[in-house]
Amino acid sequence: MIEVLSAAEVERGRRTGALVADILQSLKARSVAGVNLLEIDRWTRQLIDEAGATSCYLDYAPVWADGAFGHAICTGVNDGVLHGRPYDYRLVDGDLLSLDLAVLLDGVAADAAISFVVGGAGAGSAHAESLALIDATERALAAGIAGARPGARTGDLSHAIGSVLREAGYAVNTDFGGHGIGSTMHQDPAVPNDGRAGRGFPLRAGMLLALEPWVMADTAELVTDDDGWTLRSATGCRTAHTEHTIAITEDGAEILTLPTRQG
Repeated sequence: MIEVLSAAEVERGRRTGALVADILQSLKARSVAGVNLLEIDRWTRQLIDEAGATSCYLDYAPVWADGAFGHAICTGVNDGVLHGRPYDYRLVDGDLLSLDLAVLLDGVAADAAISFVVGGAGAGSAHAESLALIDATERALAAGIAGARPGARTGDLSHAIGSVLREAGYAVNTDFGGHGIGSTMHQDPAVPNDGRAGRGFPLRAGMLLALEPWVMADTAELVTDDDGWTLRSATGCRTAHTEHTIAITEDGAEILTLPTRQG
């Protein structure tokens, strides 16, 4: 299903997107050494409930998964890159943490992800590698957004994202990538993180897309945890994931998942 939203629905999407972004910034500020991933999940539920919204993940149970996700947010640490199920783990300084959150508010969903190093400043090869991974995903996301406008095709966005990732020296996995979003979290069209320009579905004003570049330091192969959800790098290398929900407008793309405040 591909939805084209009305102006009123896009406006509701702006409110949802701001909520998602603000929650992620709040969680980032709280995610210090000693914090348990299950605490992050609990805080997320509280913030969503206070806003009168719902998490898109709690009852999410696609055909490839082992039951419902059962948590409010995805938490990936170091080699965990996608669909990270929160578990009993306490963060330490230097961990590379990815938070992926999708929320439904007033009938419109928004989806975003951020990656950051716990403890902020650091030194050493692991820290430098983490910053390089994060930077590559952020630049790739910016390139994809820059190409989003009515008449562009999904392949144009995929090509822009993949070009940045490959130029940064990373192999690109296209098993999971961006997607349409609207009244539900995952919709068509798919927007892989690499592709051929000029191919794919033509974009129209009123469409919402969640673009989400992610990379692994030295592999393109994923493995699945015993929890049936968490996807990790096959080699145990570090990973990063960055995502925004955008609205296609007559003038280009509008990022909906920008925070209204910091911290």
